[in-house]
Amino acid sequence: MIKAYAKSDIGRLREKNQDAYYISDSLDQIQLYMLADGMGGYNGGEIASNLAIQSAKNYIENNFKEIEKSKENIIQLVGSAMEYANMVVYEKSKENKELEGMGTTLEICLIYNNRAFIGHVGDSRVYRIRKEFLRKLTQDHSYVQKLVKDGTITKEEAQHHPQKNMLMKALGCNAFVEPDVMVKGFLKDDIIIINSDGLTNLVSTDEIYKEAKKDIEQAPKELIKIANEKGGYDNITIIVIKNI
Repeated sequence: MIKAYAKSDIGRLREKNQDAYYISDSLDQIQLYMLADGMGGYNGGEIASNLAIQSAKNYIENNFKEIEKSKENIIQLVGSAMEYANMVVYEKSKENKELEGMGTTLEICLIYNNRAFIGHVGDSRVYRIRKEFLRKLTQDHSYVQKLVKDGTITKEEAQHHPQKNMLMKALGCNAFVEPDVMVKGFLKDDIIIINSDGLTNLVSTDEIYKEAKKDIEQAPKELIKIANEKGGYDNITIIVIKNI
């Protein structure tokens, strides 16, 4: 059985919450968890994140029943849902001058048969805790991550880099997007954490691990509290999912 808890907070400095999320009820046939962190002036970010989640959710729900439930097919379904959401957000940005250039990150986690099928675009993150280890499953699509990968700067330097928020890839900014799609085991007692960068820019992975292990129901609330105490510069959203 799967239990999931989520919370989103505007933070201490922003006027709007541009994050959006969706979590399945534990009895739903499709176990689906999604998080999006929108960007763009006016109402752009808010519209982009909500639209991405709604589109991807509709796409998966409309097509999941039809497909044979092989690993390859579900991976393809998640990838296609992200491409579809990208198209919807992109088309919307073209309709209205004030929404020009809006975009969003998008994390999709579809859980089926003790596996997590994960789709990822942007710099929101997915982590998995197994036994005593927390592992980051996604690679940030950010300029700073590219510098780390190229060996230009260290992971420590990346933490405080002035161009930390610059994305190399986001959903809805171009007509086409190439999401990362992967499948990971999701065994009994494993915990998956999905979060926007409003959390990880301020809260260490040790603190994330500690709170999630302690109490999955309270973890989103506690982690938001910690992020706000450390400045709360951005919207903060967290989903915690456990295979019980």
